[in-house]
Amino acid sequence: MKQIDNNTYEIENRDVKELLQERDINSNKGDFGKAGIYGGSLEYSGALKLAYLSLTALRSGCGISRVLVKKELLPLLGPNILEQTLNILPDYDSDFYNKLYSYIKDLSSLAFGMGLGRDEHLGDVLEFLIKNYSGNLIIDADGLNALSRMDLNILKMRKGNILLTPHLKEFSRLIDKSLEEIKKDSLKLVKEFASTYNVTVLLKGHTTIISDGNDVYLVKSGCPGMANAGSGDVLSGILVGLLAYLDFNLLTISTGVLINGISGCLAEADNTDISMIASDTISNIGNAIKVIREGN
Repeated sequence: MKQIDNNTYEIENRDVKELLQERDINSNKGDFGKAGIYGGSLEYSGALKLAYLSLTALRSGCGISRVLVKKELLPLLGPNILEQTLNILPDYDSDFYNKLYSYIKDLSSLAFGMGLGRDEHLGDVLEFLIKNYSGNLIIDADGLNALSRMDLNILKMRKGNILLTPHLKEFSRLIDKSLEEIKKDSLKLVKEFASTYNVTVLLKGHTTIISDGNDVYLVKSGCPGMANAGSGDVLSGILVGLLAYLDFNLLTISTGVLINGISGCLAEADNTDISMIASDTISNIGNAIKVIREGN
């Protein structure tokens, strides 16, 4: 990796190559972890999006992918679930959290927030996950919006690892600073937030900034064709897949960003920067892994 200054590094394909080695012929799905996707609502059902997210996690190498949704989404989502497993959450009552815990307790990684909208219970659910889930928790999209309305000190009560994946506007809401302020000093602000709340932060952009509060990794990856709906969701799907079977650290997270960016560039080459969509990126995840494996 290329050192920029003290504790700041630029990550390239060759730096993550060892994480994506060919697998042993005797391996089975149990060797590569279980990933979970928790999202969706009637207003923002994103049924196919959730299926894509789960499929993305499988494409990224996890052994089992589990989708957690409220029961009203079953008619929309059911037909799109093939290789994945589906867990239906009950209404918000006394049994909700017991059922939720039974679904997540054996997951290696869990992505939370995509398409959940402004459900009045989101804050309570997120607090439960932070305090009770011991795996690798990715908070994205509406999960980040819910977090921005909470006391951020809840993050210090985490039971497992936490990765926040905001874009600029979401990060602006989290730290209550303008986009202009963030752009002027983004590396410092990301590192300070991660250090203060003992989490890992991934600030999306053409140069993605990732920090655990000690080190900062920079990943330059992606293309103009990725500037469309769903690209951030694809990244979360890749990350939750990788974090199901690889160690939770900056290099694994950087691997996810690289895979996403390379996949997007390959999709753009086939479909143009105007016509490519997020599912094109998903279709190229395998090719992106080949690029990293074959590179120097």
